[in-house]
Amino acid sequence: MRALPVGDHALLLELPSGGEAQALHAELLRRRAAGELSVREIVPAARTVLLDGLSEPSRLAARIAGWDIPPVTARAGDPVEIPVRYDGPDVAEVAALWGVAPQEVGRIHAAAEFRVAFCGFAPGFGYLTGLHDRYQVPRRATPRTAVPAGAVGLAGPYTGVYPRSSPGGWQLIGSTDAVLWDHARVPAALLAPGARVRFMQVGF
Repeated sequence: MRALPVGDHALLLELPSGGEAQALHAELLRRRAAGELSVREIVPAARTVLLDGLSEPSRLAARIAGWDIPPVTARAGDPVEIPVRYDGPDVAEVAALWGVAPQEVGRIHAAAEFRVAFCGFAPGFGYLTGLHDRYQVPRRATPRTAVPAGAVGLAGPYTGVYPRSSPGGWQLIGSTDAVLWDHARVPAALLAPGARVRFMQVGF
């Protein structure tokens, strides 16, 4: 792990892998909830965790370096359930990459339990991990200029749901009517880092 100061009161922690970043994020949340850590914000990303609102960043960095950080375990509480029609335009291409029949794509995807590793790209967009490594797929060679809201896509180790129409290069395997971002809702985002997610197949 590498600790980099960010201004006078923040610390960026770089980890070798996404899994280690998720484990550190979970441990930081646990320690803050237990009153063992005073920090205003904990922001995970692909392989980093940003801590903001620290009184002594360098001292905390030394403490964290000595922690025994357990692997991520299932988060308590029910998972967020997202109903999906596996009707995406890239289902056949993903099926070919996986070496399965197109109708198997939805079954395989819905059988996994996902975890929100971090959020970004657009308000409400979560990067979800949980598919086996053998099901990683590359981004499209040519991104689409417009992906509709509710599209369910795959790219590398991640699954994501587009919260609004936007350009995008992920492989689209399905669609959902779930609202990922609603500024009138509290919280506005349906998904938050660390949350468990299950996709419920409602069609092909």
